[in-house]
Amino acid sequence: MPPAAPGPILRRRRLGTELRKLREQAGLTGDQVIERIGWASASKLSRLENGRSRPDPDDVAVLLALYQATEEQCAELLAITNEAGDMRGWLRNFPVMTEQQRGFAELEAGCSEISEYNPVLVPGVLQTAGYARHRIISAARVAEQAGDPEGGEDPETEVRARQARQQQLLTRQDAPRYTAVLEEAALGRRAGPPDVLHAQLVHLCELAMLPNVTLHLLLRDTPVGDWYLPPTAFSVYRFADPLDPETLAIEGGFTDVMSTEVNTLNRYKVVFEWLRSAALSAEDTLSWLFQATGRPDTAVESTVAFGPAAAPAQRRRDSGRLTTDR
Repeated sequence: MPPAAPGPILRRRRLGTELRKLREQAGLTGDQVIERIGWASASKLSRLENGRSRPDPDDVAVLLALYQATEEQCAELLAITNEAGDMRGWLRNFPVMTEQQRGFAELEAGCSEISEYNPVLVPGVLQTAGYARHRIISAARVAEQAGDPEGGEDPETEVRARQARQQQLLTRQDAPRYTAVLEEAALGRRAGPPDVLHAQLVHLCELAMLPNVTLHLLLRDTPVGDWYLPPTAFSVYRFADPLDPETLAIEGGFTDVMSTEVNTLNRYKVVFEWLRSAALSAEDTLSWLFQATGRPDTAVESTVAFGPAAAPAQRRRDSGRLTTDR
């Protein structure tokens, strides 16, 4: 599978950041820019600099000329502009994609590292089709009873979209380093029928032995930090290009929030480190998962010593922690 290209949303954020830097270097305010190029609304520049609109190459070229950008800067940023507008081309990487899944898929594309936590669910990219189906159908029923006409996609389409994200994220050629803290409650009896939960546990065992995946289980009664209680699910994405902004995604159940604000990001990095430190080690997590599937504890040691996943398991024993100085 070829390397994944950065998604259009990431490209828009990168373009906006670079355009804002060039404007500030030129000593111009937003109002001065609008006045000089004759745009009707100041919000147009604001949306462009914040990565909230599809950029027009002609508009970007006008701004680059005003800022007296170099030939090299113009070539780079116009190329990024084209990538930022090519949503249809980017979506060809996925056999199916829905609006609900698209925002996360765009962040995952081209990223080099992901740190993820969810207080009540197995994170979406780790879910089996059965586990995902129960989550999607139950959420759709909430929307239906609330009278929301746009309550969601067809459940089976959503399941296929989530599975497509998982394949792109975890098995592609340049798969990112993925670390997740799983709550024991996410694997409890409230999450689904016994057969669904067993299949999910088996799937987590398989994923935990991938060389780029590290899982930590947070047991139900384990305190975090100074009795800290994380209020929501979140993910932190880091990208190979240091100029692409590190991004925080906060899952609020029915609304998701994305942010690149440094102070907010740093707080969530600290929280993730607290969670990871309180959770079981990667090796102990794998042992817990094997036992939960009904396989004996010796199955873990056998896999570590003799199985195809021996190198990943050994790597976790030596360096399975994720620190905040990433």
